Amino acid sequence: MLHHPHPAHVVRDPPHEGEGGASLLTLSGVSKSFPGVRALSGVSLSLYPGEVTALVGENGAGKSTLVKILTGIYQPDEGEIRIGGAPVKLPTAHAAFEQGITAIHQETVLFDHLTVAENIFLGHAPRTWLGTIDWRTMRDNAREVLETMGAGIDPDALLSDLGIANKHLVAIARAMSIDARIVIMDEPTAALSAKEIEELFLLIEFLKSQKKAILFISHKFDEIFRIADRYTVFRDGQMVGEGLLAGTTQNQLVRMMVGRAVDQIFPERQPKIGAPLLAVSGLSHPTEFDDISFELRQGEILGFYGLVGAGRSEVMQAIAGMTRVSRGTITLGRREIAPKSAADAIDAGIVYVPEERGRQGVVIGLPIFQNVSLPSLKRTSKSGVLRLAEEFRLARTYTERLDLRASSLSQDVGTLSGGNQQKVVIAKWLATEPKVIILDEPTKGIDIASKAAVHGFMAELVAEGLSVIMVSSELPEILGMSDRVVVMREGRMVAIRENRDLDAETLVRFAAGIAP
Repeated sequence: MLHHPHPAHVVRDPPHEGEGGASLLTLSGVSKSFPGVRALSGVSLSLYPGEVTALVGENGAGKSTLVKILTGIYQPDEGEIRIGGAPVKLPTAHAAFEQGITAIHQETVLFDHLTVAENIFLGHAPRTWLGTIDWRTMRDNAREVLETMGAGIDPDALLSDLGIANKHLVAIARAMSIDARIVIMDEPTAALSAKEIEELFLLIEFLKSQKKAILFISHKFDEIFRIADRYTVFRDGQMVGEGLLAGTTQNQLVRMMVGRAVDQIFPERQPKIGAPLLAVSGLSHPTEFDDISFELRQGEILGFYGLVGAGRSEVMQAIAGMTRVSRGTITLGRREIAPKSAADAIDAGIVYVPEERGRQGVVIGLPIFQNVSLPSLKRTSKSGVLRLAEEFRLARTYTERLDLRASSLSQDVGTLSGGNQQKVVIAKWLATEPKVIILDEPTKGIDIASKAAVHGFMAELVAEGLSVIMVSSELPEILGMSDRVVVMREGRMVAIRENRDLDAETLVRFAAGIAP
């Protein structure tokens, strides 16, 4: 995420009290930093009883960090949180729970092996005079809460037997059981059918009638304008707009989301793009994506853009042999390939640099040189015996090209900064001498200097004839580095454009399902 030293221009509607009067929850001047990244910078937010406030912003705008602060997972470095006008501290998730704050996530945080009633009253179950759990009262109370919501769910049913929509209902019932005052809904409709979404909206109206203050996070503009009363827009960790949705247009929100100055300097490139190298046709997965078709040309950077849940990473993992597809073909050069594993894809010449470098990219506890040489053991061994000098030579060749900053190649990769860990991951896969490299969020969470190094190296790679697919949620990166851009929405390709006179607003409209 970019950090802007100067405050963003903030668009504000005239002051207006909510249906229930003054704001129930107010954040002011809240900031949060992580190593190399300023995730939030002096943001403000107000939630009103009986109203839905939509929190809008690109991937990486700071929405998730804000939710974690409100639910006690993170603590702000600066700023103040007020509930009911009184300043509060939320040092733990339990403290947020006790303040009446609950969150319903895209993936419900409940327990499949427990019953519905147990999930609803987990942590605050009714007790007998002996101090043991009063199971009958708990089931009766759970049934009462569910009936109040109009949810026909058996309190004794195991959660694992319920579908996603009913799990959401249980999460809402849990909020009702503690008389939560503030309900956060983070992409709640991502896995729901159209019918289930309508049922959820009815429940949101019910929560509004109960004077709950609701924070609704979604990339779906039709949902935002259908259910929300207010909006707050985040961009690059700053609050850049807030107000009433009445009289506001989708285009105005989009402009607030993307109206930044691109303050990164991208390398000058004179692309020499050749013939198609990789062809993907009709690639489909039973649940994640459908009918994906595109070509990647020699010496090209092909950017993939989309909002949360678009399916970009899932497509890349299928191409890289990490997941199976239901149909479609992948052709590399003149040969059709069907990688059944990552090893198959690597042998064919396709490598994947994952978004989660700490979990999927590096092996914490091993030194840098072993991380780099791990996929290339055939080159660094002879007769089954590893040659240490060859491992160091290979690691030095690629880490020097990426300007890795480390005390030595024997340094534990876990002690490196995020940016330098990313360089190790890229070096590891380049050492296999691939034909195609897939970079999934290559500069996520790394500092500006490391971003510049990665961008510069990408430019060198394609100049040497390598082909790059770059998945990125950062519009400046997509526009600054791509030769062409593919836009995905809800598992489908909705646009593929040459990067000539492309602008951020056009890409966001495609990604959000708004006609350009």
